[in-house]
Amino acid sequence: MSTTSVSETLEGTPIERVSRLEDVIRQGGDEAQQLRHLPRDVVDALIDAGLFRFTIPRELGGEDASIRETIEVVAAIAAIDASVGWNVMIGSEINAMAAGGMPIDLAKEVYLDNPRVIMCGGGGPGTTPARAVKEDGGYRVWAQSSFISGCHNAEWCFQSAALYDGDDPILSSQGQPVVRTFFIHKSQFEILDTWDVAGIRGSGSHDVKVDGVLVGEKWEPVQLMLPSLYANPVFRVPIPARLAYNKAAVAIGVARGAVDAFVELASTKTPFLTGSLLKDRPVAQYRLGEAEATLRAARALLMEAMDGLVDSLSNGEAEPSLEATTSARLACTFAANASMHVTDVMHNTAGTSAGYMANPLERRLRDAHACASHRWVAHPLYEEMGRILMGERPSMAFF
Repeated sequence: MSTTSVSETLEGTPIERVSRLEDVIRQGGDEAQQLRHLPRDVVDALIDAGLFRFTIPRELGGEDASIRETIEVVAAIAAIDASVGWNVMIGSEINAMAAGGMPIDLAKEVYLDNPRVIMCGGGGPGTTPARAVKEDGGYRVWAQSSFISGCHNAEWCFQSAALYDGDDPILSSQGQPVVRTFFIHKSQFEILDTWDVAGIRGSGSHDVKVDGVLVGEKWEPVQLMLPSLYANPVFRVPIPARLAYNKAAVAIGVARGAVDAFVELASTKTPFLTGSLLKDRPVAQYRLGEAEATLRAARALLMEAMDGLVDSLSNGEAEPSLEATTSARLACTFAANASMHVTDVMHNTAGTSAGYMANPLERRLRDAHACASHRWVAHPLYEEMGRILMGERPSMAFF
């Protein structure tokens, strides 16, 4: 299949295609609240619009999106519905992370032979230790991973496991277990129904389990974020920073949706025991102004910091500077937590109306808190960045 038939048949920019799908995204987000993952017809509509592949290289049928473009697209979807935005964020993120360094012969098979491909993976530890044993033909893998967002949509899943020699873990020169990721087809993994939560409820972030499956030698070179084969600096952004700006994009989208929902409500609601619309009350005007300023500031800082990260990689550097990385991580953390604050204020200012399940502010409140609690943008990261700003060396987890 040629790249022309994959990428050049799409009409308009990714943002324009999101706008055309607004009703589909909203309705799909509503249904996902019950399913706890996206309905298949919505996934298909998003695939048809190229929204799971716009981040991958043009050579593989994508649109080679910049970091700024990626944030804009993910935020636009999340402003309509956060769970749909989260699914697109994860699927497009991992599609691109895998594509950046995948051997070209495998990449053509994975992306061009199947232009509807979506990937999932990463996640957290499951209930049992994961292990992999080398044998003829590949690796035998046992693993259960939690928080595998979008697993129902995915053709492939990345799962991590410690390498074993028989019953004994293989240790590095520092005495630590050697861990690697494995590229596992959906025919080999099982989705466990574990995702019953409030925020980002429709993300489908269930556990995924493999029980002694054989991952063939053919797929051993497929990893996340190997040295980049492409010029786009996004493929050289360290994994934690990449995971952070994508999560921040969903968060600012949620806050944008909350502000817009509040304005709509305030134009029609007359609070109890008052004779004027909510939009005419000084407290509502004040809080809206402050929230809008906070959201714009968070978005501007995020974009400025990510532009700085790109500039740090613009001359072909293998990795960005510590200063640029710290600024990017700080901006991502601030964006997620400021967005949560904005959403909290809009929900509170709306009064009891926002407590009803049918009110869009209710879901956005839950979603904003879920975004801000994510490991790569959560408030404890301020401590790590404060240490760096004090001149201390960053921990290995920072990178």
